Amino acid sequence: MKQILQDMAKGGSSIVESPVPRDNKKHLIINTTTTLISAGTERMLVDFGKANLIDKARSQPDKVKMVLEKVQTDGLMTTLDAVKSKLAQPLPLGYCNVGCVHSLGKEVDGFKVGDRVVSNGPHADVVRVSKNLVAKIPDSVSDEEASFTVVASIGLQGIRLANPTMGECFVVTGVGLIGLLTVQMLRAQGCRVLAIDYDQAKLELAREFGAETCNPGKGEDPVAVGLEFSRGVGVDGVIITASTKSNDPVTQAARMSRKRGRIILVGVTGLELSRADFYEKELSFQVSCSYGPGRYDPNYEEQGNDYPLAFVRWTEQRNFEAILDMMAGGQLDVKPLITHRFKFENASDAYELLTTDKSALGILLQFESEPQARHVKTVSLNPAVNYPANEPVIGFIGAGNYASRVLIPAFKKAGAQLHSVATSGGINGVIHGEKSGFVEATTDTRAMIKNDDINTVAIVTQHNSHAAFVKAALEAGKNVFVEKPLAINYEELGEVETAYKEACKKDLAPKLMVGFNRRFSPQIQKMKQLLEPIKEPKSFIMTMNAGAIPAEHWTQDKNVGGGRIIGEACHFVDLMRYLAGSEIVSVQARRMGDTDSVEVTEDKAAIILGFADGSFGTIHYFANGAASFPKERVEVFTNGKVLQLDNFVKLKAYGFSGFKKMNLWKQDKGQNLCSKLFLDSIRDGKCAPISIDEIFEVAKVSIDIAEQLRNQ
Repeated sequence: MKQILQDMAKGGSSIVESPVPRDNKKHLIINTTTTLISAGTERMLVDFGKANLIDKARSQPDKVKMVLEKVQTDGLMTTLDAVKSKLAQPLPLGYCNVGCVHSLGKEVDGFKVGDRVVSNGPHADVVRVSKNLVAKIPDSVSDEEASFTVVASIGLQGIRLANPTMGECFVVTGVGLIGLLTVQMLRAQGCRVLAIDYDQAKLELAREFGAETCNPGKGEDPVAVGLEFSRGVGVDGVIITASTKSNDPVTQAARMSRKRGRIILVGVTGLELSRADFYEKELSFQVSCSYGPGRYDPNYEEQGNDYPLAFVRWTEQRNFEAILDMMAGGQLDVKPLITHRFKFENASDAYELLTTDKSALGILLQFESEPQARHVKTVSLNPAVNYPANEPVIGFIGAGNYASRVLIPAFKKAGAQLHSVATSGGINGVIHGEKSGFVEATTDTRAMIKNDDINTVAIVTQHNSHAAFVKAALEAGKNVFVEKPLAINYEELGEVETAYKEACKKDLAPKLMVGFNRRFSPQIQKMKQLLEPIKEPKSFIMTMNAGAIPAEHWTQDKNVGGGRIIGEACHFVDLMRYLAGSEIVSVQARRMGDTDSVEVTEDKAAIILGFADGSFGTIHYFANGAASFPKERVEVFTNGKVLQLDNFVKLKAYGFSGFKKMNLWKQDKGQNLCSKLFLDSIRDGKCAPISIDEIFEVAKVSIDIAEQLRNQ
């Protein structure tokens, strides 16, 4: 398949070939026929990509604040690496897709293969879309017309929030693509409409759709025109579909509105509001969220859980259907909005036009390649090489943020032979695989695991998939490196243990390693060296200032992420086990909050571990701390001595002769050494860097902790 990506670091768009997305039980695979370039949104993204670093920062002050906070906790160099990595990730463009259903997930109903559908899929010749973001196209609506459905739904959601009634007078500020569609829909509601814009050509189109117009560029005063349009009483509502940094659209909307008028922001404007304007008239102001209820809700968009119609009449999908019905009924005419057509292969010309011609409205991309030829599961990226004997040849499963920014570079630095990178969607594998020197990218994970050229599998996927991938790789006789956790429940852990034992019985002797990298950081290694001669028990205090994430985030879901204790605090269970050098013999855990509260999660907890040598330690996992406080702090008390490590940057020692501190210029959590030692163990035929007993011990203890917290 082929897809358009935007370079966010240097600007410019390109068509990239990647493996076709893997089937998903709640998604549809669609062969694209037509897509619409969303002129406003995509022009903004292209312009952002072309801007220099300073201009990028100026346009996103909230992100700059986050960067500055990260500098305080993680250090300048670590933060710069993270920012550069983020900007280096190309962004898929587009969200107005039309095509034919190629295949259906087993939990998808209401569609069949061959159906013409509209979706919010990107500019790609094959897309995978959740069932709640797809709608059938009526026979009387062409593919070109249907491509306007999603962008029209953005305007429709704004209208629904404004709740217009027949005979009311409404203003639409900014009549680009969404604005012109909004004008038509308001007219279909029986409203009188005034369109405001600086582009006379667009205002002429608005007139054709039945609106009166105002052009401030010709000296016309929007407030005066609006009041006159409303016959002196003030307009009933204003829908702002403009994109500008100016506060003028909101200010003008307030001043032309009647008492208790409604103002809905669909576009992007400055938001320095005058209290007096809103207070005296008791105006309502609301920001509209994209194409309707369900947007940004993973339970709706990804998991396919619909909202009951009786309680949420209009969702994203139902808004799509309403737009298509209006097109079929003739109330919404998008043909006059089509200004340009390009073949998909000439998309670069379309984006050049987008940035140079501000009058362009409906720019269509047409996909004419043979559908079956698009469905390729593996794509070559770099020439294959002859691998030396005993060298670790790696197949990566997953190419998300951590894999691409940290783990793949660490494996590469350690000399790994990078063969295949497997992802579910395909495109991430190509982006990061080509950059890192992988031979191929694939969405056929099973075939990759069985590939005889690969002797080692690295797993960096969502947590609920770890155990199954580990089991499959062990059964195939592969060495395995799995990013924590090893498993998210006792059943999965038991299956992994059985698979490991069976592999050993078959004399496959695979190495199993979990990415507990913190024990390999240079400062932890120094702490271990200082503690080694001390034979009396030790006391540990480890604090994770983890920060809050939404309760609905996948990592909080015990069935997907395993919860934050199993998914993240396990790092510190392993770290304490390593520094103690003794078996964990007791576990106690207490979470914050009332056990009857539905909002209680596991991310505010205290965990006490007891060790066979008499040592004990407390892990404080807090999601309710300040972002400026160190994210990770490790303290050890023993034999009249204290060690304190802040954020893997600053190590202080108290009472140790000849050693006081060890500070780094750049945060080092041990990923490089962790990867190197694992790969060296394969080359040298030695044991993995973490004993298999400790790996299973830490996995079990982490699950024990989570179960205690859940059952309080």
